[in-house]
Amino acid sequence: MATSPALTTALHDDRLLPTQTEERAIARELYGATKDLPLVSMHGHVDAWMLASNEAFPNPAQLLVIPDHYLVRMLLSQGVPHDALGVPRRDGGAVETDPREIWRAFATRWKLFRGTPTRLWMEHVLEAVLGVSSALSADTADEIYDAIAERLAEPAFRPLELLDSLRIEILATTDAADDPLDSHARLAGMGYGERVVPTFRPDAVVNLDRPDWAANVRSMGERAGIDVVDYPSYIRALESRRQAFVAAGTRATDHGHLYADTEPLEPAEAERVFQAALKGEATSASARAFAGHMLTEMARMSCEDGLVMQLHPGVLRDYDPRVFAERGPDVGYDIPIPIDHARALQPLLTRYGHDPRLTLVLFTVDEDVFGRELAPLAGVFPAVRLGAPWWFLDTPDAMRRFRDTVTDTAGFYNTAGFVDDTRAFLSIPARHDVSRRIDAGHLARLVAEHRLSLDEASETAVDLAYEIPRAVYPPLRSS
Repeated sequence: MATSPALTTALHDDRLLPTQTEERAIARELYGATKDLPLVSMHGHVDAWMLASNEAFPNPAQLLVIPDHYLVRMLLSQGVPHDALGVPRRDGGAVETDPREIWRAFATRWKLFRGTPTRLWMEHVLEAVLGVSSALSADTADEIYDAIAERLAEPAFRPLELLDSLRIEILATTDAADDPLDSHARLAGMGYGERVVPTFRPDAVVNLDRPDWAANVRSMGERAGIDVVDYPSYIRALESRRQAFVAAGTRATDHGHLYADTEPLEPAEAERVFQAALKGEATSASARAFAGHMLTEMARMSCEDGLVMQLHPGVLRDYDPRVFAERGPDVGYDIPIPIDHARALQPLLTRYGHDPRLTLVLFTVDEDVFGRELAPLAGVFPAVRLGAPWWFLDTPDAMRRFRDTVTDTAGFYNTAGFVDDTRAFLSIPARHDVSRRIDAGHLARLVAEHRLSLDEASETAVDLAYEIPRAVYPPLRSS
């Protein structure tokens, strides 16, 4: 039996809390009101089949290294190739398959993560979840690997058991429009249908310039039982799939468009563009116009079926075409770009921004946009809520800047709660813990400045961590 390495903790009780004595004392009390609250994880990318099969995690590398693009991209930047990290190739070519070697490649470069949120999350996972040391190095790599592997073999570390021990009240996965939802049906049969829910992600059937667009539309139509031959049948298929998702417990849609354009097309023009795409003749301009049109169509559908609409624009996906051809998406090569939000969203908000049936949660990876455009929009349109700092902004300092920037204009109650946006299942509590600590610090300053009473700050801390996300993403079906 492996012996767990001596646990010299890196998890200071006051980590991320204010350094000023008075504010730190207040923040401790506020954090104490939230630290044990259940986790409401309404946007993430955990594999639904992993949960439905409820099998033991295979090894530390496949759980903690290979799927974590935050971790992988740092190692890539220092010259460690994808092959050495076991990231699969599309052509089935050889990559490192020894999980211990993959773990060593990470552990021996642990110092690269100093000062990054990845280090904070991993320290929490290793120490608070797995109960092993986070003092990673070439000397400790094998010892820590063995201790993790032993822990993962325990029945308590099966995925569904971890939902309880990690205090995850609800977990939303992200699922394509043509997903059969078999994993969610199995979870429902096991009693988890209200606890692990799908999210409708139609990007693959909306972006006409994807090389697999026509195949994805055909698959969606087959799943819906609709022969998609024109724009009206395409819309019917989308609406049918949304209804299937609602029946499976879905609470939200998610849209990862490059731009935030929402200008609607006339039906005849939408049909013309759609037919051109079926023939493989879509241009980049027509694809962009169609994607923008479909965002407004999705808002219409959300008004009708009640699904919360999440928009994550402004990231140029798969930036390196060679890497995309070799490895596929989600391997660290997605880069933020500046885009217009206010003008781009105006057509959608003019139509639906005051409709009480719509909740539109807006995310950005551009910090300037939070204060300049999104907070003012959330501060006046009843349909709009601000999403949490996301992806490249999912850091302690960016979270602090977010609260400082948006609260003056949008307040606390026009935000939507924290989202962890992760494939790394065990890091979910770590990411929520960081958010709760940062909010405790922000609220402590307001108390110290006599802008809030301690009771108000405590109530707000609980609302931000738990009550607001539950209210923004309500269930659409009865238990």
